[in-house]
Amino acid sequence: MTIEWVCKHHTDLGKEQLYAILQLRTEVFVVEQKCPYQEVDGRDLEGDTCHLMAWDGDRLVAYLRLLDPISQGGDVVIGRVLIAEQARGQGLGHTLMEQALKQAERHWPDTPIYLSAQAHLQAYYSRYGFVVAGEQYLEDGIAHIGMRRS
Repeated sequence: MTIEWVCKHHTDLGKEQLYAILQLRTEVFVVEQKCPYQEVDGRDLEGDTCHLMAWDGDRLVAYLRLLDPISQGGDVVIGRVLIAEQARGQGLGHTLMEQALKQAERHWPDTPIYLSAQAHLQAYYSRYGFVVAGEQYLEDGIAHIGMRRS
């Protein structure tokens, strides 16, 4: 697998890229995780939202969204973190987080980063300097916990 990492401001996304993002997010979060919810939430094209993508040829294999701190009350917010099913188990998630932290620092230096982690992934995100910020809660039937990296 040869991965090309691309991080684009929403205004620079091509329609094929946006389609691939929305298709993969729906595949993972709605179909695979069996969570019927409004996945397209209106945040993809607002503010200074950036989209971090990993492409293997013409296939999107990893993705996350970076919401800007101005629209999010002071924190960069990482969300919609995913690895395509066929690309799992190859360490791509670690590279995705490293790339996310690098892009957040590039776009918004010295700004805290927040994410809403599925609770079972708390130790994973802790490896990247995230600490629990709040109580565990249910979102779409899945236990989550807020985490922040200062």
